[in-house]
Amino acid sequence: MVSTRALRWLTSFGMLAVAILAGASIGETPIPPMTVLQTLANKLLVADYPLDPIDEGIIWNYRLTRAVVAACCGASLAVSGVVLQALLRNALADPYIMGISAGASTGAVAVTIAGFGAGVVSLSMGAFAGAILAFGLVALLARAAGGGMSGHGAAQIVLAGIAGSQLFNALTTFIITKSANADQARGILFWLLGNLSGARWHDVLLGAPIAMAGVTICALHARSLDAFTFGAESAASLGIPVRRLQMVLIGTSALLTAVIVSMVGSIGFVGLVIPHAARLVVGVRHARLIPASALSGAVFLVVADILSRTIIPGQVLPIGVVTALIGAPGFALILIRGAGQR
Repeated sequence: MVSTRALRWLTSFGMLAVAILAGASIGETPIPPMTVLQTLANKLLVADYPLDPIDEGIIWNYRLTRAVVAACCGASLAVSGVVLQALLRNALADPYIMGISAGASTGAVAVTIAGFGAGVVSLSMGAFAGAILAFGLVALLARAAGGGMSGHGAAQIVLAGIAGSQLFNALTTFIITKSANADQARGILFWLLGNLSGARWHDVLLGAPIAMAGVTICALHARSLDAFTFGAESAASLGIPVRRLQMVLIGTSALLTAVIVSMVGSIGFVGLVIPHAARLVVGVRHARLIPASALSGAVFLVVADILSRTIIPGQVLPIGVVTALIGAPGFALILIRGAGQR
């Protein structure tokens, strides 16, 4: 007999597989799911199904990579949101609101457009440096305003995050205006809103291992995150090395966000809405919440990518626009439901 828990996880992974299959099938030119499966068999199992080379190329080189990268990004952002909300004890904490995404965008643009690092620093490293710098600035500002990492002063750290986001968004715009030509500026501004059009296998080879490693690190610290329910002081009294844990998990969240931004730009609402939605289903224990948020975030972003390619015939919307259109009303419903339960 298969246990209820095992059946639940099999169902969740099945939903992710179906979402990726749909992402590879649905587009301006619909391709049957069976053709997608046959393409996978040809490429991975050295099968010999007779397929149209154009359809096979679209699936393998464009749509499948796009769907897999979207899944990696969704999982990474959702888990980063879970971690930040737990460590800061703030329901509004996520990489986008806390300025981490904005800092990563500034670092990536500084490397690619302004030439910072003189070709030695990679795009992902520039984004990571920007993400760490942004969060450090937000934490210092919140502490100066009476908030901080302990979870006290929730309003201060959210306001500090908003201020940090605006600052780094302004720096990004300044760098683009000063150093980019018109074509580069248009491409970067579209990319900053979230763009999966350029996702290829080298992005999968970067994003998938980082996403799996980041989610695994966070999951291994699930019990420690549970201890933060009543604050950092309570966690310390239980023997949790608070400072070390904060450095490891915030560094992991910053790395996940930086890799995502370097590949697809800044995407909002995933790290904010998905953890709250997952809590309604699996509860607040992080041993369940982290994997549930990772799977939910992966499915959500794959579906959002499908909508971005199909909602306007002949055009592709930035995926950040789609996540905002879905996430903002979704978060409003969660807030209303939470207020009704109090």
